[in-house]
Amino acid sequence: MNALKWMVRIGLLVTLALVLSGCGSDDTDMTKELSDKDAEIAELRTQIAEIDELRAQIAEMESAAMETESAQMESETMMEERGDRLEAVRERGRVICASNNSLAGFGFIDDSGNTVGFDVDLCRAVAAAVLGDADAVEFRPTVAAERGPAMQSGDVDIMSRNTTWTTSRDVQWGNFAQTMFYDGQGFMVRKSLGLSGMLDLEDAAVCVQQGTTTELNLQDFINQNDLNISIVTFPDNVSANEAYIGEQCDSLTTDRSGLVSTRAGLANPDDHVILAGTISEEPLGPVVPHGDEQWYDVVKAVMAMLIYSEAYGITSSSVPTSVTGNTAVDRMFGLEGSFGQDDMGLSDTVAQDVIRAVGNYGEIYDRHLTPLGLQREGSRNALWSAASCTDCPKGGQVYAAPLR
Repeated sequence: MNALKWMVRIGLLVTLALVLSGCGSDDTDMTKELSDKDAEIAELRTQIAEIDELRAQIAEMESAAMETESAQMESETMMEERGDRLEAVRERGRVICASNNSLAGFGFIDDSGNTVGFDVDLCRAVAAAVLGDADAVEFRPTVAAERGPAMQSGDVDIMSRNTTWTTSRDVQWGNFAQTMFYDGQGFMVRKSLGLSGMLDLEDAAVCVQQGTTTELNLQDFINQNDLNISIVTFPDNVSANEAYIGEQCDSLTTDRSGLVSTRAGLANPDDHVILAGTISEEPLGPVVPHGDEQWYDVVKAVMAMLIYSEAYGITSSSVPTSVTGNTAVDRMFGLEGSFGQDDMGLSDTVAQDVIRAVGNYGEIYDRHLTPLGLQREGSRNALWSAASCTDCPKGGQVYAAPLR
């Protein structure tokens, strides 16, 4: 029985007592009954007081629990806002990475249920650098439309998910690290259509992911070439691919690397062709939330470690642990000199942990992208140093700020 019911009952008993008292009866039985009622009222009041005290205790415990949870959340948020994301990551014990789980080669779930891919290994490299464990990553599958909100909220530490670096995203989403893969948007069609180039898509229906630069680029392409093309949008690449396979559209458009990945997974890849040419520039790379320059510097430095390790010929199986005599190599691997590890909150030998765990840029590329047919030689994704001469920039475009 709750407190309200007890109060009503007490009220009735009090009323009854007053009525009986007003009758002026000297009857002994009546007096005894009133005495009994007074005792019952007193007992009820005691029970109500006990209930109120219990409720107060419960409310106090709930308030304390909420304050503790709020304080913990506020503490982590404040650390990240004032530039302590590295500390927050270490306290948490894992890097939270926004990723793809459906794009072969870049980010997908393998037969063992593991998240793997080129972009995935970039996150693992960061975890190896700041936690000493490349597996200390929480991957959060993020569809295209969720990328901006995920970065703006600061709920993830890094996003490595075939995301194009643009000026508006730089301003609105976060800070982009080095470009780790150069791409361009293209079109895939069924070979039976007999199309020879992108301008032959007149009157075609094209499948594309909604809310992406891909969709915007497609509209620009249509406007610039005065083409009659029907744009059919889908929320993610899986549904866009399925629509293309189901012949809901004549063509599928996305980054050429994505088309290569999709084509490789089709039942009859030879029945499909990727048309020559691109309609955009798509520099892809990791991005971190705004507001923490130290964390941004850490991620950029880790990407540089991957790139320069390949340039210096250092692989996961040949990481140096003693002075080599090559000043740049010794500085990078913490054997002699420094490139600012301490300022970033990293160990002097951080590069040893990173490269031993995930390999250099070339190893990561060959592990995930070369099997798809995305060859580096002669492409923008070769190192800048892969040039035919030593004093001219005729190599690829994969480059990073020197580690010194």
